[in-house]
Amino acid sequence: MLIGYARTSTLDQKASIDAQVRDLTAAGCEKVFSEQVSSVDIAAREQLALALDFVREGDILVVTKLDRLARSVAHLLSIADTLNKKGVALRILGMGIDTATPTGKLMLTVLGGIAEFEREIMLERQREGVARAKAEGKYKGRKPTAMAQADEVRRLKTEGIGATEIAARLGIGRASVYRALNQAA
Repeated sequence: MLIGYARTSTLDQKASIDAQVRDLTAAGCEKVFSEQVSSVDIAAREQLALALDFVREGDILVVTKLDRLARSVAHLLSIADTLNKKGVALRILGMGIDTATPTGKLMLTVLGGIAEFEREIMLERQREGVARAKAEGKYKGRKPTAMAQADEVRRLKTEGIGATEIAARLGIGRASVYRALNQAA
């Protein structure tokens, strides 16, 4: 079964969502999930979650363009992995990629390799920048916000409040609460 997914970023893109739905239907999609939400707000992408839940082994999830589905190549690969585990292929009409074919799988793998390469280059540059800043005495690191609240952690603990509640009240992690308590011991 072909299942379509259409998305636009804003509510004023009605024509765009209609065109996507029309293209997906013309491509043979029997069911189309559509929504108007920013790709950055992953939590709000309910229709994508429903589409990913709906697809079954042997189905193909179809989108018109790559940017309608994923916000980055890493996000795309995560979605593709989810689909692959369910035995579902991905078809991107605008790029001619269909992971049901060996060429489509290769193209997706190449995209993933490029994304990983870009990430490694970015991390390398970041490490170089931090090393340069340290050498110049400009890098101080992140201020330890949780340990700055150690006195408050201990005070709340003496009032009989549990670690989970202390963490929630102070906006820190439970591990930080325990670290602050162990530091005092």
